[in-house]
Amino acid sequence: MNKNQFCVILCHPDESQNIGSVCRAMANNDIQELRIIGTKADYNEEKIRILSIHAFHLWENAKFYDTLQQAISDCSIVAGTTRRRGKKRKEFLVFPEEFAKIIGNFPASEDSKIAVVFGNERTGLTDDELELCTIGVNIPSSQDFGSLNLSHAVQIICYTIFRQISLQEENKFSTGYSPINIERLDKTVSVIAFNTVFTTTGSKSTISISLLLFLLTISYVMIICRK
Repeated sequence: MNKNQFCVILCHPDESQNIGSVCRAMANNDIQELRIIGTKADYNEEKIRILSIHAFHLWENAKFYDTLQQAISDCSIVAGTTRRRGKKRKEFLVFPEEFAKIIGNFPASEDSKIAVVFGNERTGLTDDELELCTIGVNIPSSQDFGSLNLSHAVQIICYTIFRQISLQEENKFSTGYSPINIERLDKTVSVIAFNTVFTTTGSKSTISISLLLFLLTISYVMIICRK
């Protein structure tokens, strides 16, 4: 899969500010196609511009549809997001991370679109809208206060997709740390051993207990890494 396959679909969003925030969340994660079920004239562009910051172009290029069925007609996978579970909800709901893994091996073709659908801020996706989706995605949250802002939900899903794509693109995604190879680890241990400070008590030389434990830990890590 690649980032150009994805589109975010908003079903009848209420607030222009939320649309602006959604644009920003999408741009943060390199997802550039926004589709909206509704009419463009119903929204306040200035409010969208303020919240979208430098992602206003997503609103300018957004596609509008009368129905969800029209919006997903060219999509191969349609993920409907829902907070609620129940008999009328999708029988098979996955977490965002599970969804990313499921689509991880999806063919990287821009002709094979993958849509992520978000419902109205107040009501979420209706049962009929969710029925049109091929899979349901549930974002776990607090039992006491489980409702997420629309843009926050979009950010979570888009980031999960971004991370999955990045990990598949030859480790271009920064993991937040630099892995240490065996050669570097060997050199580090050698330097530590060479610079070990011994203290002399009478005729005996003793090594610091804490330093010894540290060296043993490093040795254990080396053994695991070589397996």
